Amino acid sequence: MNNEKLNGLRERLAAEELDGIWISNPENINYLTGFLSDPHERLLALLVTENELTLFVPKMEVASAKKVFDGQIIGYLDTENPYLLQPFELTHLGIESEHLTVARLAALQTHFGVEETVAIDQTLKEMRNIKTAAEISILRQAAQYADQAVKIGVDHLEAGITEQEVVRIIENAMLQIDGITAMSFETMVLFGDNSANPHGTPGSNTLKEGDYVLFDLGVVYKGYCSDITRTIPFGTPTELHTRIHAIVTEANKRAIQRVAPGVRIADIDAAARDYIAAQGYGEQFPHRLGHGLGISVHEFPDISSANEDVLQEGMVFTIEPGIYVPGEVGVRVEDDILVTEEGYELLTHYAK
Repeated sequence: MNNEKLNGLRERLAAEELDGIWISNPENINYLTGFLSDPHERLLALLVTENELTLFVPKMEVASAKKVFDGQIIGYLDTENPYLLQPFELTHLGIESEHLTVARLAALQTHFGVEETVAIDQTLKEMRNIKTAAEISILRQAAQYADQAVKIGVDHLEAGITEQEVVRIIENAMLQIDGITAMSFETMVLFGDNSANPHGTPGSNTLKEGDYVLFDLGVVYKGYCSDITRTIPFGTPTELHTRIHAIVTEANKRAIQRVAPGVRIADIDAAARDYIAAQGYGEQFPHRLGHGLGISVHEFPDISSANEDVLQEGMVFTIEPGIYVPGEVGVRVEDDILVTEEGYELLTHYAK
């Protein structure tokens, strides 16, 4: 377990004079304890009090939890009500308001006497926002595997192959690598005008001469995610498509070069967005510039024009400007970035 992170949470507990903090998001339980589980519809929760940690977990997973968790474990059968297995008095409770369901809040009120709740979501986001040296090492390797995944896809491009076939080739190769447990999200491989859908779905489209191929993918390596997008020409693209690719690549470069501690996140977004708008494609860039990376592929911070926060050393996030022209082409270029003491480190390196 990560005692440093747990101590940070206990500081919030003391400052708010809480009886406890109830962590219900499996990602945050993993972050704090190292115990990773998908409970499906079952209850999985970590109760943090001043002197004790209690993990509520389905009985079938108790043995796995004991390997990494050295606090109290309450294992319960499917036929049991986990709230009745041990009494707690939690009048004033910190909760994840963005995750805890109404039904489970009602159960806490009924069985543990909860009368007042305080949202601690932002505290957890800020804790996860600054990566430790160990986390950075894993994220760096995860990004290298993302580079490798794009190369595998590019190496298998040939006229007549389908989007779905390329997806299967990439995923079959990556999931054989030790430490990679999953792809970060459903791998995207889009040909030709299908690439104009920012979140398009790979299908039976076949690759033709002159198509651009958009790869958007990542891996989960030792519990941490990577995320890369490259848009690659197959054969000789049109002059228009080449121009759009050049604009997006330059926007990506301009945003990355602005990265440094103390810089406003909104200014990073503006560096790419203003350039694309100046080239006449502002309306064709419809999404934020990027997002945080870590245990989740989309986490804090939001890299957008609405975020007035400043960059801090240890943040890891994506920069992914794009231009999408329906019926023509979509181009997105995405990199994973680490904020360093003096500027930034580029974690993804596949050629643009």
